Amino acid sequence: MEWIFSLENINDVAKAFWKATEGKMVFAFHGQMGAGKTTFIHALCDVKGVKDVVSSPTFSIINEYEYVPITIGSEGTKKVMFHIDLYRLKDEEEAIRTGVEDALYSGYLCLVEWPEKAPGIFPDDKVDVFIELKNESIRRLRIE
Repeated sequence: MEWIFSLENINDVAKAFWKATEGKMVFAFHGQMGAGKTTFIHALCDVKGVKDVVSSPTFSIINEYEYVPITIGSEGTKKVMFHIDLYRLKDEEEAIRTGVEDALYSGYLCLVEWPEKAPGIFPDDKVDVFIELKNESIRRLRIE
């Protein structure tokens, strides 16, 4: 499945993304520096109703956000979402020491940038998400 998007329709694509991946919890975002991984994750958080400031966790490694699901029967029940950036990590051992593996297997949503830094710690049912530049303002998003 794939989408082409710009900043003008990014939230529409984020909504379609959540619908297409319903029930999945761990997402591994692949793409070159500047491809728009953090920007798209920000849109995913907006669509989920995250009220916290969404920023790149490049230095903190893991950011935790709260949101309230918009599904029937879950009104008022806060959930947690992790935004993880492995860019600064050397290897899987360092990822484990920083708590990344705990987050990945927590049962909460996990949005992970630079998963290739520690590929062996991801659950088998993770969703690989590829973002690539089409031009300066257009991106292509593909999920596997």
